[in-house]
Amino acid sequence: MAVDTLVLRAHDEVAPQADAAFAAFVAAWACRLPPSADIVHIGSTAIPGCLTKGDLDVCVRVNREDVARVDALLATGYARNPGSFRSAEFSAFKDDSHHPPLGVQLVARGSELDVFVQFRDCLLRNPNLVTAFNALKASSAGQPMASYRQAKADFIARVLAANSDV
Repeated sequence: MAVDTLVLRAHDEVAPQADAAFAAFVAAWACRLPPSADIVHIGSTAIPGCLTKGDLDVCVRVNREDVARVDALLATGYARNPGSFRSAEFSAFKDDSHHPPLGVQLVARGSELDVFVQFRDCLLRNPNLVTAFNALKASSAGQPMASYRQAKADFIARVLAANSDV
């Protein structure tokens, strides 16, 4: 059994494709989602200078009462991410055949897991955090994805805790 390892790419190498793919996602889904929906480009391709796996991460934020309906709608277009947590306020989808590979996080606005945009914004405001995140990624390159994901989760938790008043 092969172990999935972290492979990194420079932001500038993949940003144009990610930006175009995000625009296409918005064009395809904005008219199908409820008025409460915010479609936000998150993840490393949304942060200039950030090392990336080269995938596109999108967060769809909706009011709690819209989560089940939007979850069912997104499930018509994408596979559920089997490695991700799922609840009444959060679900994740993916399309590895998409170019670049696509991850969609559906989250209820104001819920405990509604942190994706906040984390992205912290990095956009603070170049030192981008440098630290890049160092974490560089030290994880070639390592099993499970190790990277844990280190990344710990980093995100520290950043959010330090910026909880934002």
